[in-house]
Amino acid sequence: QVQLVESGGGLVQAGGSLRLSCTASVVTFSRYVIGWFRRAPGKERELVGTLNWSGGSTYYSDSVKGRFTITRDNAKNTVYLQMNSLKPEDTAVYSCAGRYSPYDIGTYYTAEEYDYWGQGTQVTVSS
Repeated sequence: QVQLVESGGGLVQAGGSLRLSCTASVVTFSRYVIGWFRRAPGKERELVGTLNWSGGSTYYSDSVKGRFTITRDNAKNTVYLQMNSLKPEDTAVYSCAGRYSPYDIGTYYTAEEYDYWGQGTQVTVSS
């Protein structure tokens, strides 16, 4: 069973930064596509961004593009979500999700395509 554990959430003022981590308990982590999602109170879950095997292919939603960056360190079984210039509307529970892919064919864009999920970490941005 693959476990994903997020960390790094917290309270930050608008304009500030946070870095979230998603660490996986799986040997073949380097073959997992990772997605970051978020859910704000009263809203649907939203894709934040995705990252392929090698980290060379990323996707970001328009709402975070230019402010958030996803990277991975396969040696540490960890994917990072660096969040800069945070806004109050970024307040949400952030979750990482993973899916094994036998080939480095890109990323996945919907929650239904991911098999494993972390428990989520709260990010609160004050104005």
